[in-house]
Amino acid sequence: MTNTTGGTQPEIQVVTPPQGAAVGTTTIEDAVVAKIAGIAARDVSGVHALGGGAARMVGAIRDALNTTDLSQGISVAVGEAQITVDVTIVAEYPVALQKVADDVRAAIHRDMVDLVGAGVVEVNVTIDDVHVPSDDEGDTADTDEAPTA
Repeated sequence: MTNTTGGTQPEIQVVTPPQGAAVGTTTIEDAVVAKIAGIAARDVSGVHALGGGAARMVGAIRDALNTTDLSQGISVAVGEAQITVDVTIVAEYPVALQKVADDVRAAIHRDMVDLVGAGVVEVNVTIDDVHVPSDDEGDTADTDEAPTA
């Protein structure tokens, strides 16, 4: 899955005629829509990470450089007034995978309607992996010490 960051052409134009105020258009770029979807998906309980294996590897490098890509694992197709979102996630173990997928769908749909103001055609969720915490994650033993006899 690739991130859709939009080109030079904006996709969503929301025209709101306010009463007694200036009239104009609001343009929301694809990259903004993808970032909002990524933030919404990350906030769902049971989601460990976003993106497939290669995207997560690049994401780890970005995180080390303190330049996190919030739209990692998100692809959007933005039309005149409707949005389709594809998201790839890594779920925590043990969680009900269908529940996590449904929660991700609901969170993205809610934020697209509330923050972007556009209808959502569909939110497709791909579960790429399951994160299993290993027993040695919390082990802080120093491995540089020489063994004592």
